[in-house]
Amino acid sequence: MAEKSNGPRNGDCSSRVIHGPTNPMVSPLLTDLYQFTMAYAYWKAGKHNERAVFDLYFRKNPFGGEYTIFAGLEECIRLIANFKFTEEEISFIKKSLPSSCEDAFYDYLRGIDCSDVEVYAISEGSVVFPKVPLVRVEGPVAVVQLLETPFVNLINYASLVATNAARHRFVAGKSKILLEFGLRRAQGPDGGISASKYCYIGGFDATSNVAAGRLFGIPLRGTHSHAFVSSFMSPDEIIDKSLRSSDGSRTCEDFLSAVQTLLNKIQWLPSLHGTFGETNQSELAAFTSYALAFPSDFLALVDTYDVIRSGVPNFCAVALALSDLGYQAKGIRLDSGDLAYLSCEARKFFQAIEKEFGVPGFGKLNISASNDLNEETLDALNKQGHEVDAFGIGTYLVTCYAQAALGCVFKLVEINNQPRIKLSEDVSKVSIPCKKRSFRLYGKEGYPLVDIMSGENEPPPKVGERILCRHPFNESKRAYVVPQQVEELLKCYRSGKSGKAEECLPALKDIRDRCIKQLEKMRPDHMRRLNPTPYKVSVSAKLYDFIHFLWLNEAPVGELQ
Repeated sequence: MAEKSNGPRNGDCSSRVIHGPTNPMVSPLLTDLYQFTMAYAYWKAGKHNERAVFDLYFRKNPFGGEYTIFAGLEECIRLIANFKFTEEEISFIKKSLPSSCEDAFYDYLRGIDCSDVEVYAISEGSVVFPKVPLVRVEGPVAVVQLLETPFVNLINYASLVATNAARHRFVAGKSKILLEFGLRRAQGPDGGISASKYCYIGGFDATSNVAAGRLFGIPLRGTHSHAFVSSFMSPDEIIDKSLRSSDGSRTCEDFLSAVQTLLNKIQWLPSLHGTFGETNQSELAAFTSYALAFPSDFLALVDTYDVIRSGVPNFCAVALALSDLGYQAKGIRLDSGDLAYLSCEARKFFQAIEKEFGVPGFGKLNISASNDLNEETLDALNKQGHEVDAFGIGTYLVTCYAQAALGCVFKLVEINNQPRIKLSEDVSKVSIPCKKRSFRLYGKEGYPLVDIMSGENEPPPKVGERILCRHPFNESKRAYVVPQQVEELLKCYRSGKSGKAEECLPALKDIRDRCIKQLEKMRPDHMRRLNPTPYKVSVSAKLYDFIHFLWLNEAPVGELQ
């Protein structure tokens, strides 16, 4: 089932109906208590309707890399499009806040929605970099403050796991099939559902998660486990042994006997002589039974007992019997052992079968591998040489084992048209003030060169015109750029009462396609696993001067005694 549509995919989407968040737990209460205490204090001081601008961004790329994939925007838009407190929720808030809070504040909460909130964001699925706002939210300060925690929550993990998926895709290569198998190891149901969705955006091809397949239209993959294989004790357990040919013209009344005959022939092949002896017959029964159930989709897990001496020969016997009836087996899965060696040996076995039995394509049957795979093991397999066509990756992918969180922040940059700055002794935590525009500048070879932020009212960069790009805080880091292409990054997704045209929420596959195309545009040295070249993020000369003016203006002056 395809994901639910949120209205037209082209043109102005201001009038579209947007469904609520995928997870019903995402509600106005999915926030930190201090957002409500601040909302009350704003209201008490008469500041609650002051116009505020917040930037959501992160400070450092994850996993030791130099890029990040932006994800989670759609769920944020779904939240604010349906943002409204119920009486039950207001009653709970009232119990949670001090009794001194006035009743009129709860009347104010009853009337809150996000109709006056504007959201500008980079397109979901884009490659993004530190300091550049992923999302800019404008609106009444108390309302926007209530959005901070859910927005950070919805974007943090989504972007982290999408980036993790993209990194796995980069190491595996374009030609390999990547399968997300992480549901059982994910952090709860929502972690599992979110991982499936955002790994798909990051470049994975399919998931084992049936619920995610239904919700988002992600292709599903899965066959059987070791339990299925070991549940069989002998071939005598197979009751109905008949199988109709793929074209329906004939029926093999004893498919098991056909399999056993072919296994005997394989044992005596000169090219495979001495490779194996007696195979495990309970495994053969399991494979045969599974083939009878799924003759068009037969893929066997071959490492329950012994891959080369039992699993692969048993698979080949069943696959050849299926071929005689017009079916083509899918392949095998390896879930343990030396994956490089075993995949190469299995490939040789398949090629020998194709040559001896004259079955076209048998030598190219799919070999899948799983077993706690991660970036490092994929890289090691590439260096060793392997014959794996598809990788099933779970734990290290969905838990983002290499890094627990992205570290998104939500900072006030302007209120009542007055720029604001957050200072820190740690320069990396100093915010970039005022409402900004962001641009990506491309060079002659078509690669992005630098992202540049400028004040809202500054003239935008122009193709062919030299522009000075400055590091936000390091005076000596600066460079002139003559862009061959200029891309404005922030687009309007919620126009509030401004009347601006709104971007449509794209389908999940379109977000995935965008991600893949964006990654293909990146310079290879920014993408490599080891010692990647940092991508440059800059500000205009005018914004640089203003940042440092405001910094000096806001920082207290010490006094020596």
